Amino acid sequence: MSATSRRAAVLGSPIAHSLSPVLHRAAYAELGLDHWSYDRFEVDEAALPGFVSGLDGSWAGLSLTMPLKRAILPLLDEISDTAASVEAVNTVVFTDDGRKTGDNTDIPGMVAALRERGVETVESAAVLGAGATASSALAALARICTGPISAYVRSEDRAVEMRGWGKRLGVEVRTAGWDRAAEALRSPLVIATTPAGATDALAAEVPERPGTLFDVLYEPWPTNLAAAWSARGGAVVGGLDLLVHQAVLQVEQMTGRPGPLEAMRIAGERMIEKR
Repeated sequence: MSATSRRAAVLGSPIAHSLSPVLHRAAYAELGLDHWSYDRFEVDEAALPGFVSGLDGSWAGLSLTMPLKRAILPLLDEISDTAASVEAVNTVVFTDDGRKTGDNTDIPGMVAALRERGVETVESAAVLGAGATASSALAALARICTGPISAYVRSEDRAVEMRGWGKRLGVEVRTAGWDRAAEALRSPLVIATTPAGATDALAAEVPERPGTLFDVLYEPWPTNLAAAWSARGGAVVGGLDLLVHQAVLQVEQMTGRPGPLEAMRIAGERMIEKR
């Protein structure tokens, strides 16, 4: 590769906890991209336009976490169909001609993480929560679920929002209140998209021989729900699986080289063990 330095970074607020620098730097080391660097910057919605406009030609791309996945949209020249389907971008690539293009690797990352654990298709599924990650979960399920999806949410406004996303994505979404969330645990696939601690009370409700749980958290890990799920013989996909798979796709888009999955996963696991 050319000795010209290339830069990338993850932006968000808060951002200090992000594992993205660990994963991307591990990829650069494995790929021999010695002149690439990857950093993290604390950037909120108000500061985002100024940050993006100040980037020079050495920048190859950006990873975006909350609360920037929708705030970035007006600043881009083009977004992928995948990103448009959920109105959320987590990956920005700067092209050679100066354009800023946006994509969402969370969605194919979820699908890849599930397929790695043998989940190719399911007849039904349940989603716990209704935030931005939940809409990405619906988009991922639209690719692998052949039947209805149940979403368990805390308010009617969230229920309306989830049904709207379902209609937009072409999947049938049935909503129920959070007080009925234990019902979700009988689904063949459960995707928990809630903040830390939100599903702790459900751990005691896990049935014998459950299906597959995809808990998008990676810290703390395992969550109470994931630990109970494993103890009862269920398959568990964790937040690190999602983080690694979506980062693999980001590395490929930014560098033009396939992301080294195993090297990135090992780096992530080691960092979590140190914390």
